[in-house]
Parts: sequence; structure tokens; C-alpha cells
Amino acid sequence: MSTHVNGKCIIFSAPSGAGKTTIVHALLAAQLGLEFSVSACSRDPRPNEINGKDYYFLGIEGFKEKIGEGAFLEWQEVYTDNFYGTLKAEIERIWSAGHAVIFDVDVVGGLNLKRIFGDQALAVFVQPPSEEELEKRLRYRSTETEDKIQQRLRKSGQELSRAKEFDFILVNEDLQVAIEQAKNVVTSFLGR
Repeated sequence: MSTHVNGKCIIFSAPSGAGKTTIVHALLAAQLGLEFSVSACSRDPRPNEINGKDYYFLGIEGFKEKIGEGAFLEWQEVYTDNFYGTLKAEIERIWSAGHAVIFDVDVVGGLNLKRIFGDQALAVFVQPPSEEELEKRLRYRSTETEDKIQQRLRKSGQELSRAKEFDFILVNEDLQVAIEQAKNVVTSFLGR
């Protein structure tokens, strides 16, 4: 494996339900020399989530301890007592293995990472074809209460308005087409 991807990052951000996680998983399976950056969070795992694979589930106190230690590259309080962040050690681990880092983060986190990494990063915004489709996808997941869905929909309006701040806007209308587009953009950025 060549190490010329060392120091490069691919950032995928989107409103909740736009399909970014599915696209990121497809890119990881495509053997492009990418390794997933596992984010840390303060919330409890969902039934299908595994600590250290999906997130590092630190709890609120554990997360605040890590903030105090300066362990995060970036972090934010997305909702009250709902923290997400990127651990510096995670990035160092991936780069030392000779891989490019791929992030699956919310919009503010993505823009923070882009600001930190500059030209070393490609920031991709995954956009749903419409807000109606986004709501349909959130409801189809049926992992959240109506209250949470409404909260996510309110937040998505603000997030969609920031799409133009990203390097590339990927409209996810047809998932397979979006995945192919994502592969092409990432491959080109990595110089493959």
C-alpha cells in the first residue's frame, strides 16, 4: 500500500437521513485506501451499534473529561448534553497505517474539519433530492421518536443552507449513481 494518501482526509457531511453513512460504507468497501475515523459521542449506543466501531461511546462525563485533556481535534455540543467529536489519536492511528481518513460527520463538524485540514481534505456534502424525501427517509428508519424527527428536520434546513461551503455537493437521488460519483471524486482527490 502506498503512503501518498498519508495526511489526506475525505469528509462526508449531510443532514440526518440524506444517505451519507451508506455512501461512506460503500467507499470503504471499494478498497480505495480509506479508513473510517470513528467519532466519539456522549450518547448511549443504539441497539445495532458497537463501541469502537460505530462510535466511541464516552458518556457525558467521559466526553467532558476528554475535552479537558485536549484529546479532540474538534468537538461540538450538537443538542443539549449531546456531544460529538474527533479524537486526535484516531487520525494519527489511521495516517500511521498509511491510509487516508474518511469522516462521516454532521455539517458543522465537517466544516470544522475542513477548516482544520485545509487542502489536505476533500469536503463532500450529501444532499437529499428534496426536503420531503429527507423526511420520508427519516421516518422510514423508524429509530426515533416524532419529537426527534421534528428536531432533525428543523436542523436540516440550516444544514442545507451551508452546502455551498463544501468542495463538492453530491445529490443522492439514486443511491448507486451517488456512490459512483462519490468514488470518482474521491479517487481523483487521492490521485489514484
